[in-house]
Amino acid sequence: MKMIVSYILFFLIGASSIAQTVVTGKVAGEKGEPLPGVNVFLKGTYDGISSNSKGEFRFKTNKTGELVLLVNLLGYEPFSKPVELKGDTIRLNIQLKEKFNQLNAVTINVGTFEASDKKQAVTITPLDMMTTAGAAGDVYGALQSLPGTTINGESGRLFVKGGDSEESQTYIDGSLVATPYNSSAPNLATRGRFNPFMFKGTVFSTGGYSAEYGQALSSVLLLSTNDIPAEDQLDFSIMSIGLDASGTKKWSNGAVTGTVTYNNLAPYMSLAKQNYDWQKAPESLSGEISVRQKTGKSGMLKLYSKIDNSNFTLGQYPLALESKPADFQLLNQNQFVNTSWNGQLSEKWGTNAAFSYTNNLDDIHFDPTKVNKYLEAFYLKNNWSVQLTEKFALKFGAEFVSKSFDQHAEIADGKHDNRFTNHNYSGFTEAQIYASSRFVARIGGRVEYSDYLNSFRAMPRFSAAYKISGKSQFSAAYGWFYQNPIDDYLLYTSHLSPERADHYTFSFQSSANSRTIRAELYYKDYKSLVKLNGPEFYLPSSYDNSGSGYASGLDFFWRDKKTIKNGDYWISYSYLDTRRDYRNFPEKAVPTFASKHNFSMVYKHWFGGLRSLASVNFRYSSPRVYNNPNSTVFNGEKMPPYRSLDLSWSFLYRTNVIMYAAVTNLTGFKNEFGRSYATVPDASGVYQSAAILPGSDRFFVFGCFITLTRKGSANQLDKIE
Repeated sequence: MKMIVSYILFFLIGASSIAQTVVTGKVAGEKGEPLPGVNVFLKGTYDGISSNSKGEFRFKTNKTGELVLLVNLLGYEPFSKPVELKGDTIRLNIQLKEKFNQLNAVTINVGTFEASDKKQAVTITPLDMMTTAGAAGDVYGALQSLPGTTINGESGRLFVKGGDSEESQTYIDGSLVATPYNSSAPNLATRGRFNPFMFKGTVFSTGGYSAEYGQALSSVLLLSTNDIPAEDQLDFSIMSIGLDASGTKKWSNGAVTGTVTYNNLAPYMSLAKQNYDWQKAPESLSGEISVRQKTGKSGMLKLYSKIDNSNFTLGQYPLALESKPADFQLLNQNQFVNTSWNGQLSEKWGTNAAFSYTNNLDDIHFDPTKVNKYLEAFYLKNNWSVQLTEKFALKFGAEFVSKSFDQHAEIADGKHDNRFTNHNYSGFTEAQIYASSRFVARIGGRVEYSDYLNSFRAMPRFSAAYKISGKSQFSAAYGWFYQNPIDDYLLYTSHLSPERADHYTFSFQSSANSRTIRAELYYKDYKSLVKLNGPEFYLPSSYDNSGSGYASGLDFFWRDKKTIKNGDYWISYSYLDTRRDYRNFPEKAVPTFASKHNFSMVYKHWFGGLRSLASVNFRYSSPRVYNNPNSTVFNGEKMPPYRSLDLSWSFLYRTNVIMYAAVTNLTGFKNEFGRSYATVPDASGVYQSAAILPGSDRFFVFGCFITLTRKGSANQLDKIE
């Protein structure tokens, strides 16, 4: 009997061994790279194993017949395959596709520098706008430490990638800002109208931007205002150049903030030697109100309004050296209102509506001349977005801009009134297509119609990005960009066409371990630029679109927050090659605002024991050209290089009290921005000239920022540690 039982057990064990199937193979990614830790198992059983470091797997099963083999790895599409289990060996080579996830997918960043609290790998942050030495609390000043910009010390405006300052546009919460800069005298630097503290994020696109934006040949600056604060608070600023008081009241789904600001440069000018004779120092008074209200589950309504009044008198401003110098007096009144609403209409549909209104008056006197310039602009935009599939999104919208510009001049030969009104109608559409989480393309187009110019234009836009690793990517962009001629020309003629620039941009960016490197090549082809042929600027026949030009270059950016403990620095370098024939140029030449080499190095250090953040910024621009009418070579003269060593210090006196001090051009470099010339020669046939200098060799500011809350611990700069 025992022998029979033994034979039966032996037979069963042998049969089981014979029926056992071996499943073996290797799991790899789309590029053939081995994938470790992959779960490989038979559906409905416990038979399976995880792949080793080489992606290999091997397990045995006693199951027979047809079953389904499942292969799973987080971040990859699940794989399944029917297998026939017959007691033999099954060898499989399995390739897994990466699972698509928009949160981890590549994003298009060609030509774009983004500062946002929601992004983990950005080139600059909102706080950098305030703490970067040399910025002096100005948004546009902070951006001039980034590649692609050229410093024009006699302007203070943005000059981007070989483009004039008029070629850049500013948007706040999606609404166009018609007058983003304070009014100033010719050849004297200005500043932006808005306080950086009111913005939570910034997108600075230096080219190849979305079809959503038009009327900008070179760049767009997108500013997003703050959302609802955490609690009620009062903010006070006491500075060497003025006072500021702000109060915020919060309720369950909204908040309102009111601000009053008074600036007067007289105390500063009494301490720092000025290069000009100021009869009345620049003075301004402004009031702001901002309302934020949640609507529904996801909507946000924002309303912002600002009224600004400023004035100054510049003594004996040499507008015409052949005549008696006269005081230059400027009074400016500016009103700006913008409102926006963002919301999700459904799981797939979203919308944004934006409106802005600008009313600006410049009242200019320099005896015996009086000039009044009045600008009124309306802006309205509505766009929609829909996520049709996981890998395909569509955005489209319409835009309306109405601009009226009126100039009244009283000069020696009489009164002259000129005015124009233009309505610009635009529409755009754009599709974002993900071929995978590594490759994305954005294809779109924009159309614009100007009733004043009787012009219709269509412009294609294309951009794409490819992620070569988890931290690095290539991006490229191409597009046509149109912009109406400047207001000073449209006052005299409507027989012009929009100017055009074609952008070709290619960039590389890598961010890892708190370090970011970025390099960008670009080429811009300018067409249909406006030419002023002849001295009769008031005749419509003096203007045409025969101008052209180009701009090409290389931008480089490196930021490192890792190497130096408590230290953070970035290096920006730009190479620019540009020529153009436009306005009153007699030939194609390098424009006066372009500098071939631009360099900036910013270093910030947190001193924990001193509770202080120090910032140093060295800026350099190679010599720019200017025209000397006494020379036969157009734009043949060169001004000295621009150099400035700037320093700022932020000290946390208390959690809610910050002391701040900053100085530009600490070492006193002698900067000069060319020369201004008389319009007629003297008796000897020579055009007399005077150097164009900065208002002062140095600018300094110091102040105290105080925040009061119920908790007593909040502060705008509490992140600097």
